[in-house]
Amino acid sequence: MPETKVMFHDAEEVEEFVNAASRCDFDIDIFYNRIVIDAKSILGILSMGLCRALTVQCYGDSPEFNQTLQKFAVA
Repeated sequence: MPETKVMFHDAEEVEEFVNAASRCDFDIDIFYNRIVIDAKSILGILSMGLCRALTVQCYGDSPEFNQTLQKFAVA
C-alpha cells in the first residue's frame, strides 16, 4: 500500500483527482493527521482544506490513476 503526498490549489484540481480516483475499482484513502476520508469524495477532500499536504494511500494499482497522482505529488 504505497503512500504519496499530494497538494491541491483549487477545486478544479480536486475534481480532476476525484474523477480519476472514481474510475478505480479499488479503495483509495486520503488523510491528514488522524482524519481519514474516501479519496472518491470531492466534498470530503474540500473539507480538509486546500494548499495542505495530504497523504494518499492506494489499495490497488492503476497506471492511469498513477499519472494523475504524480501530477499533484509533492516532495
